[in-house]
Amino acid sequence: MPKTGAQRYPGASTAYWYGDRYKGAAMEINAVVWHTTEGTTLPTYGGGAAAPTLTAVPDFAARRLRWYQHFDIEQSARALVDRAGGVTTNRNNLAQVELVGTCDPATHRRWDAAGRAHIFWPEAPDWALREVAAFVRWLHVNHGVPLTSTVTWRPYPASYGQQAPQRLSSSAFNTYTGHLGHQHVPEGNDHGDPGNFDMARVLRYAGATQEEDEMALSDQDIDRIAQRVLAYRHKETDEKSKAAGRRIPDVYGYIARTYDAVVSLTARVDKLADRLTEKES
Repeated sequence: MPKTGAQRYPGASTAYWYGDRYKGAAMEINAVVWHTTEGTTLPTYGGGAAAPTLTAVPDFAARRLRWYQHFDIEQSARALVDRAGGVTTNRNNLAQVELVGTCDPATHRRWDAAGRAHIFWPEAPDWALREVAAFVRWLHVNHGVPLTSTVTWRPYPASYGQQAPQRLSSSAFNTYTGHLGHQHVPEGNDHGDPGNFDMARVLRYAGATQEEDEMALSDQDIDRIAQRVLAYRHKETDEKSKAAGRRIPDVYGYIARTYDAVVSLTARVDKLADRLTEKES
């Protein structure tokens, strides 16, 4: 089956590319399986032997996800148990994404106590969910992956085990389209990640237009943008103003002084108006 559409997620690094080492199978994807790595750094995946399609690594300073792509979008990945003669899990028309972090509350508490920066994905920050949503939207636009999820996202560790109630049957898995987790995959897959990940909110963000409130900037986004604007100085203009023996004020200083000047001018105008009123009377 030939691959169709864009095969590389824009901006994703291919520094850890395994698509040439493990050729896999071409497929037309209609679903995504989501995982958590249960670690805080980009895994080695055994040199690619157990790699997903992409890995999303949190960059906490920049409040964004750094994406690493390991296979083409429509090339089978290797992060699922795929038993011979059973369901073709890795080759079942799906892409796979590993989210660096944890879905385990016990691990989350332990890392918190140790001061280890991480994302507990069931309580992921809004910026991280919006980054995931951007990828989900891209898959929908470029590959038609439905913005739907009809499975139950159970919290870990209740989601663990081959007999966990949320896990799909082989037939249900074979016909599934949209978004699901490792916890839903049958045939020898017993992992419970990514727990009770808030896929509903991700899909809302992915389905909203820029004009809708769901895609509006968060308070944190607005604060970050404001800080950058207020701190901005144009280098060339700054150098010219210094050479001329003057300094153009920074944005905040300019606004503050302009405000003070307006207040002073308003007071003077009010006084003049009062004096005119007294003369007229």
